[in-house]
Amino acid sequence: MPLPTFAVVDLETSGLSARRHRVLQIGLVIADADGTVTDQWSTLVKLRWPLQRVGPTEIHGINRQRLKGAPRLDDALDELGARLEGSIFTAHNASFDAAFLSRAGRRRSPDDALRRNLDPLLCTLRMSRRLDPDRAQSHRLADVCARYDVALDRPHDALGDAVATAAVLPHLLEAHHITDRSQLEPFYVSL
Repeated sequence: MPLPTFAVVDLETSGLSARRHRVLQIGLVIADADGTVTDQWSTLVKLRWPLQRVGPTEIHGINRQRLKGAPRLDDALDELGARLEGSIFTAHNASFDAAFLSRAGRRRSPDDALRRNLDPLLCTLRMSRRLDPDRAQSHRLADVCARYDVALDRPHDALGDAVATAAVLPHLLEAHHITDRSQLEPFYVSL
């Protein structure tokens, strides 16, 4: 079975806990196994309450003012779910991003496009770590990008990180000699 298209997702959040913190920005890049990008999309997400914390603004640069005109979370999740159709959900540390999306979409029906497309979850962090069993290298996205000479122009911007992850993915597929969809299974993670 040939390789599918990959829906490379990155989120910026108000913190690290999917239970307590919120999605602030979603970035998505649809790419082929060779790195050809066929679609890009990004959105900020309006906070549910005006005084809700936005978290580490010094890291992600997102403040309440930027979120004022953003779509509501449900609208952003609807759009994301539609765009994920037919592609494999991929992220650098996929369990982190998927946990936030799953928690945010927990009230959605089981046949909702977003929930349907959160399985399987391909993790580029896991792919990178498997190439370094002794953990002699860092596997943060910035360091993996540097190893493969991939530009990371806007770190901690959801679309910037998704673009960089999509550019790293063909290198990881090649390093693992992956040419068939079934060979991706060791790099799937669960929620």
